[in-house]
Amino acid sequence: MVGKDQGIGGAILAVCVIVAVGFIVLVVDPGLFNFNATSVRLDAVLVLVSAAFIAILAIGAWIGYTMATTPSPKPIEEIASETEEKKETPMS
Repeated sequence: MVGKDQGIGGAILAVCVIVAVGFIVLVVDPGLFNFNATSVRLDAVLVLVSAAFIAILAIGAWIGYTMATTPSPKPIEEIASETEEKKETPMS
């Protein structure tokens, strides 16, 4: 039996493969579906480049959000002084 995550992963894989094959067909031979070859090729490349550009911007926004909302770590000097205090305190 396939788990929920595996089923979703399989569906994503199938959709990606279908879209990739469709894109290749449209770029290589758009006449196969009686489309205007030049227009379809330009549109296909425009969609791909736009999607890639938006994906890069989304990754940059995610990194910026993560950096903006993550608290700063303690300075090394503070960590070192805490470690020294622990060493000096005798164990009971």
